[in-house]
Amino acid sequence: MKKENAQIGFALLGIKTEQFAVFEENYNPKQETGLGLEIQYKINKSNNQIGVFLGFEFIQSKKVFIKVIVSCHFKIEENSWKSFLQEKETKLVVPRGFLEHLAMIATGTTRGVLFAKTEGTEFSKFIIPTLNVAKMIKEDAIFEIGNE
Repeated sequence: MKKENAQIGFALLGIKTEQFAVFEENYNPKQETGLGLEIQYKINKSNNQIGVFLGFEFIQSKKVFIKVIVSCHFKIEENSWKSFLQEKETKLVVPRGFLEHLAMIATGTTRGVLFAKTEGTEFSKFIIPTLNVAKMIKEDAIFEIGNE
């Protein structure tokens, strides 16, 4: 599906900190730190919404010491939503390029949430780096939505 150059109308409706935790007992300032990432897309077909759930874990010695999960909720304009529908409206196919764009917005948002939650602590130095989301998202997302 080629919708890369099509204009997709959308608006950011909401942001939610789904989870935030610092496990100080798992942190050692002398150890190397790793970063884990998870991204999920969910839809609300009755409201033409896409949710991006982005989670990051800062890890040392296979133990998490900071965990943050943030969701960003986007309302998709009616005509854009309809353009995603395929196979007699039983599938919603969201183009990869658009998913990348939403992931970039969610990454920046999560970076800000993490900083706000750790500001003034020794953990404020852990910043989510810039990411090449094109390497993370390999294809369009296909959601089975059934007949309505």
